[in-house]
Amino acid sequence: MRVHLINPSDISFGIGVITPRWLYVLAAATPAAYGDPVITDETLEPFDPASVQKGDVVGIGIHTGNALRGMELGRRARELGAKVVYGGVHATLYPEEAFELGAAHAVVRGDGDVIWKKVIADLVAERPQKIYEGGRIPGDQFLPARWDLAPREKYMWASVQTVRGCPKHCSFCSVWRTDGQKPRPRVSDVILEEITDLRRRGFRFIALADDNFYPVSLEDLRLARQQGNTARVAELTGIRAERFELMGKLALLPRDMVFFTQITMEAGEDVEFLDAMRKANIKGALVGVESATAEGLKAVFKDFNLSGDNLIARLQTFRDHGVHVLGSFIFGLPTDRQDTFAATAQLAKRAGITFAQFVMLTPFPGTVDFDRWEKGLGPEVEHVAGVPITRHWLIPAAVRPKMFSPHSTMSSTEIRERTQGVWDDFYSMPEIWKRSRCVPTLRGRLAFLFVSKLYRQMYAKTGISTDSARRQKATRVARLLAIPCRRLFSARPMPELRAPQVVRNPSPLPVL
Repeated sequence: MRVHLINPSDISFGIGVITPRWLYVLAAATPAAYGDPVITDETLEPFDPASVQKGDVVGIGIHTGNALRGMELGRRARELGAKVVYGGVHATLYPEEAFELGAAHAVVRGDGDVIWKKVIADLVAERPQKIYEGGRIPGDQFLPARWDLAPREKYMWASVQTVRGCPKHCSFCSVWRTDGQKPRPRVSDVILEEITDLRRRGFRFIALADDNFYPVSLEDLRLARQQGNTARVAELTGIRAERFELMGKLALLPRDMVFFTQITMEAGEDVEFLDAMRKANIKGALVGVESATAEGLKAVFKDFNLSGDNLIARLQTFRDHGVHVLGSFIFGLPTDRQDTFAATAQLAKRAGITFAQFVMLTPFPGTVDFDRWEKGLGPEVEHVAGVPITRHWLIPAAVRPKMFSPHSTMSSTEIRERTQGVWDDFYSMPEIWKRSRCVPTLRGRLAFLFVSKLYRQMYAKTGISTDSARRQKATRVARLLAIPCRRLFSARPMPELRAPQVVRNPSPLPVL
């Protein structure tokens, strides 16, 4: 009997940008008695059914975007006599789909780090439960990944998690509902050892794959103090201290290491935090800008962000303190108009952000947006390929709509075309070359160009294209670009490296 772990994908690029961390965490959670799991990441290459034998355990992790492909793989694995179990965000939200459409024997809801070994044992003993509640485990129970099983030559970046959960409640995001609003930080010494292990193996680019690397804002602390909530102040101060302690330790790692993370816009007012990020070699961050207008931000419950010239100034603060921004923008909000697209592109340029992504509003399950959208449609909903639009992830990709919420002034086709136009503008050769000044060498600027073009192909062309022929062409181009790009991120292994030993220091106290 063997254990298989599969990350489904409709599109295989041959090279992966970031390691899908959950695969290697569950590999670590798999008891040694069952041997090393067989790992398949379909963003690299498609799954080979011939690798599955009767009695094997097949674990499939699904989110909304790959749920249809994942359930197809599950049905095939069960036909081959395997025991099939699903996990991930989508299986947590819709466990019944895994049974009805994915031929599941079992579903894990929530975190899998601890409960996975019980799931395997029950399946092998032919006494599986239908639902396993993994829950939200504390940070000291998060498992380090089995990076010895990751193909070094296939990934540009590795991934390490330092905290789960996000205290915000953005309408388009499900994280605060699935992972909780209470941050669950991981022990910094364990994080440091895992990162050191990755550098030993030749990974020097690391994504800190957190829901929100900045879980405590200055505003959170101000409010707690104003309310006289001493317990809350102590809790928040402790979490903040842990963040600074972690960044202090990251700063002691080899200077060639580069970290990237995800944070909220509020970090831009916390220059002490930004300076600590810079010293820790956290050189970039995905920042959810979402909208350039105050009305748009209010529509997505993100009015704690700034807009207009204030937004530009805040984004420039990140850059001034050595943190490059990957800005994320949403198009198709009810407040958007035809001139929103050009204005957003112009704002992104003026703010000096290094990378940007422009996505179309999609009601994802588990979000407030989805709940409002589904309720607003009523009982008589449109069907596509026999599937109700309220279950759009089950519609085959070739005919799946790109927009689901009707807009008062624009058609979905117009929104898609205008969104693609912003991608084309922001990632034109002259604009990329202009932004490449952020790196000091000609080699670095050429690398920046390659990476920018690859990012556009992988995230814009394949995601917004309306027909399979265009998607296939974009995938071919991305595969060609990915090979030289991967080499740009390669590094010589450092097998003798040891995790730095440090003395704990408290974080700076913010001035409130």
